[in-house]
Amino acid sequence: MSAVPAGDPSGHPPGRAPAEEPALAGLRERKKQRTRLALIDAALDLFLAKGYEATTIDEIVAAVEVSQRTFFRYFATKEDVVTSFLTEHDQVLGEALATRPPGERPFTALFESLRVVLRTIAEGDPAEGARFRRVRKIVESTPSLMAAQMARYAESTECLAAEIARRENVELEHDLRPRIVVAFYLAAVKVAFEECARQEIWDAGTVAARVEEAVTLAGRTMRDWV
Repeated sequence: MSAVPAGDPSGHPPGRAPAEEPALAGLRERKKQRTRLALIDAALDLFLAKGYEATTIDEIVAAVEVSQRTFFRYFATKEDVVTSFLTEHDQVLGEALATRPPGERPFTALFESLRVVLRTIAEGDPAEGARFRRVRKIVESTPSLMAAQMARYAESTECLAAEIARRENVELEHDLRPRIVVAFYLAAVKVAFEECARQEIWDAGTVAARVEEAVTLAGRTMRDWV
């Protein structure tokens, strides 16, 4: 029978903590994700019922029955509840753009990457589609969140322009074209979202179709009018 090192009845080598079991690590990650989504859903419900500005973090954590400390593990601010949800879509867009075929024209690559994001929302988890609808309603009715969204667009422009510059093998510091094509693309997306808000269209699938139409029209407009 092999001897167990003194002081460690588990049999792990002395001075080394046992590695966390993969199943336990996965359970913890799922629990964290459930808590995060519960906070998002509670916040969105309150924002729609009371208004974004009138809702407090205390009310959000009370709805989920967690502490403020737990809230701040996931979100830096109340605004971050909304913007972090949208930032996840920006990340999907960036990842999709990075995998587009070499040689595809920049505007087409951006358009096809956008389709990936919109398809992910429209065809994915119904709960995610519901969050998308509520987030759009809240953003479009809250001036401070609209301002935050413009800041997000600016950050997204730089990230996407850098990827377009890489794909086209140009220097972003000396060539304005990547920023121009990304700005034009994002402007078309913004116009589509605003038009959907004016018509009170919030369904992810319908919004996706309208955004695709607007981006396609933008491409034709550049060909025919410029």
